[in-house]
Amino acid sequence: MASSSKHPTRNQSYENRSNLADTNPLTAYLFRLMVIKRSNLCVSADVTTTNQLLELAEEVGDSIVLLKTHADIISDFAERTIRCLRDIAARKHFIIFEDRKFGDIGSTVQKQYVGGPLSIVRWAPIVNAHIFPGPAIITALKEAAEHALSGYNAAVSTEISADELEAHNYPRDSPLASSSSSSDPNNANNGESASSSESSSSGSTAAPSRPTPNRVPSENVVDSDDGSEGAITAQHRKPSIISVSSSITTRYENIAPPPSPGPRIPLRHQGESVSSAIERLGSPPLGRALLLLAQMSSEGNLLTGEYTQRCAQMARGHREFVMGFIAQESLNREPADNFITLTPGVNLVGKGDGLGQQYNGPDKVIKEAGSDVMIVGRGILIAEDRAEEAEKYRAAGWKAYEERVGLRKIGARLRDAS
Repeated sequence: MASSSKHPTRNQSYENRSNLADTNPLTAYLFRLMVIKRSNLCVSADVTTTNQLLELAEEVGDSIVLLKTHADIISDFAERTIRCLRDIAARKHFIIFEDRKFGDIGSTVQKQYVGGPLSIVRWAPIVNAHIFPGPAIITALKEAAEHALSGYNAAVSTEISADELEAHNYPRDSPLASSSSSSDPNNANNGESASSSESSSSGSTAAPSRPTPNRVPSENVVDSDDGSEGAITAQHRKPSIISVSSSITTRYENIAPPPSPGPRIPLRHQGESVSSAIERLGSPPLGRALLLLAQMSSEGNLLTGEYTQRCAQMARGHREFVMGFIAQESLNREPADNFITLTPGVNLVGKGDGLGQQYNGPDKVIKEAGSDVMIVGRGILIAEDRAEEAEKYRAAGWKAYEERVGLRKIGARLRDAS
């Protein structure tokens, strides 16, 4: 197997990789977002309440491209959690990654993905899974996502138009008045059929036998027992014909077009603001994507060797759905590989947490191991100023990336030439 250090993607820019053939649409969008925000940072939201989650998202959102959530540890997870988190993600321009780590038979993971109290497929564009159940877990999640999104991707527009309602008072001896009597509900109660009126193509129906009275001169009304004006006398009662015609038109249309890599245009012009560039980029594609857990950062884990290779093999068979890996290094080996790699356990100062977690710095993860996105948890969560700390990690990670692909050397040469 070829070394990852020799694979072309290691030295290619995120922008160039976003335009490679057969790149997963969500991967392509994420690469472009990374270029615009100059960030390869994912923050792990290891918090336990909705308010803590939303506060963290607000504080670090400007510096990140991904927010990794653990919905099953949010004690008050509810519709408000989903709605508010999605609002922040849209405003701060990051993508939600639910760290569910699916690992069961196909029918079970489908229910976990689509149903239950979390309904993950509704709000998390990216999820992850183990492959120890076998390759069917990938197929099951893919089918569940496609089925769920087929409903979300169609908007139903219903238009109802109705002619103006007209009430006509006819004399009792009018043919129209007499013909209306057959549709009187009271006649139906007496055993007379009203079906001919109900199925009339004109849509006309007769008013009940006791319509709301019209005002008439006082000599034509009788007083009620309490002395007030009462109902119109029977000889002055006039039936009303109400003519109604309506049409209902329903049409279906796509909420979002099928996602595909965009044209080769500058992702961010010189001097252009982030918000302006993102506006040109547009919203993320509607599709869903999967990350496979190929390696872990905890000491003594069993995701090594042959297991990691099998992850890569399975991913190659589902490039349209599998966007990449959770791993400690880039796993791109074959010529067509353009998988994105996310690496957890990144910390600027710590070496471990005493519970098996092993930390590495941005240079080790991005520059040396060839990973694309670094996942930071406690290094930011416990900081006094989390927004400021997130910006430190963003800058360090981006510097490591630019050094890896040679962009810093190019920038230095341009500065020297000017």
